[in-house]
Amino acid sequence: MHSTARILALIVGLSTASAFAQADLSEAFLPMFMPLPTEAPSPTNELTEAKINLGRQLYFETRISKGGKMSCNSCHVLDKYGNDNLPFSPGHEGKLGGRSSPSVYNAALHIAQFWDGRAPSVEEQAKGPVLNPVEMGAPSEEFVIKVLKSMPGYVDAFKASFPGEADPVNYNNFGKAVGAFERKLLTPSKWDAFLKGNKEALSAEEKKGFATFAKTGCVTCHNGVAVGGMMYQKLGLVKAWPDLKDNGRADITKSDGEKFFFKVPSLRNITETAPYLHDGSVKTLDEMVKRMAEYQLGKMLSDEEVASIITFLKALKGDLPADYIKAPKLPESTADTPKA
Repeated sequence: MHSTARILALIVGLSTASAFAQADLSEAFLPMFMPLPTEAPSPTNELTEAKINLGRQLYFETRISKGGKMSCNSCHVLDKYGNDNLPFSPGHEGKLGGRSSPSVYNAALHIAQFWDGRAPSVEEQAKGPVLNPVEMGAPSEEFVIKVLKSMPGYVDAFKASFPGEADPVNYNNFGKAVGAFERKLLTPSKWDAFLKGNKEALSAEEKKGFATFAKTGCVTCHNGVAVGGMMYQKLGLVKAWPDLKDNGRADITKSDGEKFFFKVPSLRNITETAPYLHDGSVKTLDEMVKRMAEYQLGKMLSDEEVASIITFLKALKGDLPADYIKAPKLPESTADTPKA
């Protein structure tokens, strides 16, 4: 991948030119991007059919939450592009979380999970919200496992998913199963067809939009297979972001040098995942594009430039895997299934 210095040099060169050709932009910037794979593999979590099917069930499972009403799908709604389109998601008591719920689609390709990157993988991320007192509110790992072990259907599914383990129904395997399911939540779009060599996959207007996107400098952070998600960046890089109270990664790393740093969001399906930012404070995509250009790049875009960039961003909307995300039949409760 191009270094940041190389990217900036390309951008400066194109920005100062009196005109630029789309073909030149393709040659300069397209190597920074890659088409989506069919899955996001893990060296420590083999993706088997049994494990994926179990993960799908656990993704929709509400009985492990306090009150029995919340599941992963409550906030990361699969048929709504993986989020709930709210600034903050309500938990089991209706209390709101502290940050906006990001989409789970294509997330397994990211450098880390959560806005502050505190979970290194989707497997680790899956274990967090279940125990969060505001979100799903399960009182303990032991409670979750007790619920799952009370249902023979889950016991059998864990045995099939983790063969050879003496006690496969455990919390780490819960995370691995959900992670395995999420590693195939990918949404290929016309952009991927274009990257694979079909130059007619994008319209002339969409190609122009990519040229504007690249020339503006958006590619500095939004690149790679997920068009983002692969680095941390300061919000308000060249101009202080107004009313910013969240310290971002600094609260995790305890480093003042990372104050106001957040994981750069993926732009795939960005047209479907408003409102924007960690706090859901930006309601529309055109406002988001303008503010990113101003505060991150020091540029004031015209309405025409904003519209052109959004035309490209629309090409990043992928197809949802309808069959893959269908709500599954869940194991039946028993008389011994506990409630929190």
